[in-house]
Amino acid sequence: MHVNFSCFTPLRAQVYLDGGYVEPLTGQAKLAVNPATLASVGRYPVCAEADVERAVASANRAQKLWKQTDTASRAALLHAIAHALENAPIRSEVAKLICREMGKPYPDAYGELSICASVFRYYAEMARDDGGKVAGTNQAGSFQHMRYEPYGVSVHILPFNYPILLLCWTVAASLAAGNACIIKPAEATALCTLRFMEYFAALPPGLVACLPGDAHTAQLLIQSAGTHAVAFTGSVAAARAVGVACAERMKPCVLEAGGSDPMIISRHAPLEVAAAGCVNSAFLLSGQVCTSSERFFVVDQIHDDFVAEFARRTVQLRVGDGMGTAEIGPLVSQAARDKVARLVLEAVEQGAKIVCGGRIPPDCPPGWFYEPTILTGVTPQMAIMREECFGPVAAICRVADFDEALRLANDSEFGLGASVFTTDLAEAMEAANRLESGMVWINNPLIDNDALPFSGSKMSGLGCELGRQGLDAFRRSKMVILDHQPRIHDWWLPRPDAAFYPAQAAATEEQ
Repeated sequence: MHVNFSCFTPLRAQVYLDGGYVEPLTGQAKLAVNPATLASVGRYPVCAEADVERAVASANRAQKLWKQTDTASRAALLHAIAHALENAPIRSEVAKLICREMGKPYPDAYGELSICASVFRYYAEMARDDGGKVAGTNQAGSFQHMRYEPYGVSVHILPFNYPILLLCWTVAASLAAGNACIIKPAEATALCTLRFMEYFAALPPGLVACLPGDAHTAQLLIQSAGTHAVAFTGSVAAARAVGVACAERMKPCVLEAGGSDPMIISRHAPLEVAAAGCVNSAFLLSGQVCTSSERFFVVDQIHDDFVAEFARRTVQLRVGDGMGTAEIGPLVSQAARDKVARLVLEAVEQGAKIVCGGRIPPDCPPGWFYEPTILTGVTPQMAIMREECFGPVAAICRVADFDEALRLANDSEFGLGASVFTTDLAEAMEAANRLESGMVWINNPLIDNDALPFSGSKMSGLGCELGRQGLDAFRRSKMVILDHQPRIHDWWLPRPDAAFYPAQAAATEEQ
């Protein structure tokens, strides 16, 4: 099929299927709204049962051929995707759509796209390098090994905050493992995800599909007998629902359910570096990052100096439309901003102090903006320390020492990431050992590595993305036993009497 990608337009409700953009089978559509201006960006479909059935059938047809494709050929196509990501001219167009759909500042949106190619190259070669394991045999004349096989069709339910990067993390692994992929983008970023599908033009038609929609669309994809694995990123409540639905169908899943990450500032922290790093880890993407630093534990000895430097740098941040020069764009929705405002207000009513921010900026356009906010005098019992805020708020709790900081950092139902600033090696090692989280950053928060697993503990999720574990999430293992010189084994049925009555047989032999 020749695909004319110029037919894509945000003004039409479309799906991506069989290598091109087609009309959905259902007529319902929603408006995409710019959270910075509240202007319409375009329309996306709400895919229903007929759309899901069509996409699932197409994906299963394509996967049967893809499964039989040798790993070198698969790798070549994944490298072709990476090459397109590094060179295709539509990167700016996709970045602008990200900015207009969910408010991400344009440099961050463009930067997100610029780091996607490496994960396709990583998994292209990882899948070629590792296809199974030959075990030491436990029986002479027997060749015993394990091989990996794809599950079939994987479903990818995505968040709004990193709509393209997180898509690439799991889709690259799943394709490398031999699966077909059906993508259900977040409603807030359906259009940029659809536009991104051009990068999969090198793949066989049907191998990747994109079905925008709502929670019901996701449920249909999970419940379908024609899908075989699920990757989900979102809230704890939604992750629980996805996990239950997968468990009922014995369907493997990877669940990344967010967090409320702690940041510890030791008395040995380099204060200028720590303050600068905390501005980034707390306020990047207006705090709408699953690994944003939200709960700050600052040792009493340097508390005041740190807060002063942290605030000095924070008030320099510009708030506004991400298509301009602002570093802090809007929250994704009114509901998101309302939650942030509620948590800040409750904390203040319970004794917390606003160092800066704590309000809707008075001179911004009519979008869902909120100023970068620093609170001090926060206690661990406050809701802002118990819930995931997912907004531009740093809640600071003063602690007596490093040990108390570690203890309070672990006092949470979440366990995604945790960060520490210290120049003391003993503290760094203690943090790495004791922090109850899937990831620990020391003096450099929010860094990812394609070759290392991205995962959480506690209520922050199940399974891993990235690394070898991210590839294993999309393939099953099969044990194979091959006797190349078949023979009758003495333990096969029927057994001689001696096998049933060994003592009696021994006594008979003695007589």
